[in-house]
Amino acid sequence: APGVRGAGRGAARGSGPAGCGVKARRAELTLRTQARTEFVSISDTLRGVLEEHQWKDGMLFVYCPHTTAAVTVNEGHDPELLVDFDRSLERIVPWAGNYRHEEENAAAHVKAMLVGHSVSLLVRDARLELGRWQAVFFCEFDGPRSRRLWLQFHPAGP
Repeated sequence: APGVRGAGRGAARGSGPAGCGVKARRAELTLRTQARTEFVSISDTLRGVLEEHQWKDGMLFVYCPHTTAAVTVNEGHDPELLVDFDRSLERIVPWAGNYRHEEENAAAHVKAMLVGHSVSLLVRDARLELGRWQAVFFCEFDGPRSRRLWLQFHPAGP
């Protein structure tokens, strides 16, 4: 299960006007993937972070600092959709392709670039504002590995 580190106390200044006193708060998730390609739902873990740090209203920015992994929002109700997602990406970017990258993981880099390295999520009353069927997924394309996600919460203005 993903772990959490950081309480956001020594956080960076927010994007509001200079001297406004609004501070961004930070945390870090750690997880260990089990397969070369894996889609891990992190929605419940993010909810736990919101509760633990009492992050109430604002925007949660989730960033993946890895070049062979990604983060996205998609349907979390039907697990077969993740199989379809994996198969579709493999058709578009096959693992065994004619790549020039000196390591043998070029497909993982391309897949991560296509999916994206960040999501911004609305938070209201310490809850993620997701659609009825939506979930947040960490997408592993070159596992198994130990991975991190960086979280930054920007509180809503006064």
